[in-house]
Amino acid sequence: MRGFVNPSFYIDVFQRKKGIILIMKKATMYTTILDSEGIRQETYETSLIPDAKAQEMDVVNVYPGKRYQTIQGFGAALTESAGYTLARMSQEKRQEIVEACYGQGGIGYTLGRVHMDSCDFSVSNYCAVEKADDPAFGDFTLERDAKYVQPLVKMAADALGKPVSLLLSPWSPPAFMKETGVRNGGGHLCRECYQAYADYVVKYLKEYRKLGIEIDCMTIQNEPLAVQTWDSCEYTAKEEKEFLRDYLYPALQEHGLEHVKLYIWDHNKERVYERACEIVDETTKDMVAGVAYHWYSGDHFETLQMVREDFPELMLMRSEGCVEYARGKEHVQDDMRHARMYAHDLIGDLNHGMNSWLDWNLVLDEQGGPNHVGNFCNAPVMCDTVTDTVEYKPMFHVIGQFGRYIKPGAVRVGCSSFSPEVEVTAAQNPDGSVAVVILYTGKDRKMIHLRTEGRITRVVVPGSSVSTVILQ
Repeated sequence: MRGFVNPSFYIDVFQRKKGIILIMKKATMYTTILDSEGIRQETYETSLIPDAKAQEMDVVNVYPGKRYQTIQGFGAALTESAGYTLARMSQEKRQEIVEACYGQGGIGYTLGRVHMDSCDFSVSNYCAVEKADDPAFGDFTLERDAKYVQPLVKMAADALGKPVSLLLSPWSPPAFMKETGVRNGGGHLCRECYQAYADYVVKYLKEYRKLGIEIDCMTIQNEPLAVQTWDSCEYTAKEEKEFLRDYLYPALQEHGLEHVKLYIWDHNKERVYERACEIVDETTKDMVAGVAYHWYSGDHFETLQMVREDFPELMLMRSEGCVEYARGKEHVQDDMRHARMYAHDLIGDLNHGMNSWLDWNLVLDEQGGPNHVGNFCNAPVMCDTVTDTVEYKPMFHVIGQFGRYIKPGAVRVGCSSFSPEVEVTAAQNPDGSVAVVILYTGKDRKMIHLRTEGRITRVVVPGSSVSTVILQ
């Protein structure tokens, strides 16, 4: 659908007490429709005119002068399973998928997450060392990562045109450093192995650097309260704080790796505020860059807001989220609902302080794997490795409504909505444009009056849709 474009479009500049303000005059809306008829996309162009009649009803307000957190970007996990899946596809399809995520014209990914040694989305358990009696880790090898993880990281960087900003997350220390002696099934890091494990992390980071792959940040442990059937390790808040403060951070400093930013928690949102309160104090505040979290326990947007208010210096990173097949096939097969869940969560997280967003697996195969314990999941891109075909799920297109238009370095700005059916977030990009994302869950088309800086325009959002309006 195409709307009227004012041919006399121009930039109106006027002086206010706080300086020169650029007045938004042109609006372009990009929409993804998520209903029973399937994915459809529309583009609509219009102009903003003075709000002379003081519109009151059905208004979405945008306030570029009200500024909040900086948004670092969007991305996904570059797991062994994702790399293994792509390796079984044709070269043409591999390139197509990575370009669709990280390339120009793709959905705007610039971030990635990699696992330290194996995770559940690995073909099998593995670790870079096996010998328990060698403090120098003489048998250390990244041979396993070299098969599928590192090639995927490099493909993403080639598509992006620069290195992907990488988060590293451990699922388990080497088995011989744990009380249980195995990678799977939880268990704690042995107290006497704290220093050895910090040295192991340093070794891992240095070996990756030798390969030309820089790690920008890392979490201390993936899901530290979870006892999983796959690679997992438990940390109380006290244990995580002690390992961070007395072992890991000093080891990074000693070896010239202080640029690697450390994130705590890396588990669900419902306890994110408590974990921050338990770990961040005068002794650790300069060591902790931020708090990472997952989405599996529900919205809990208010917990992010509390962290943002009480710890304004911390970054908030959504480091993982997906729909697990274990939740039931009926839930998983409703792809449109899943896509709306993504949009709702993204808007809620952004509006409560989130700085960066990472999805779980970049791509999975026809089973939702591979996964070495059968914990199959959905992903935005699903491949049939038998027929060499690709399915871009509705959630893929929803992610693009954010990542394609909210650029790295954008600043979230103030906005308000008139109805629970109209969820809104907004951010001003480094070039001055403002991206306004609107999730509309109503059934019928709805006219919305978009108002900003004394100007207004009317846009029509389709039922069950996600739209991004770019104000120039």
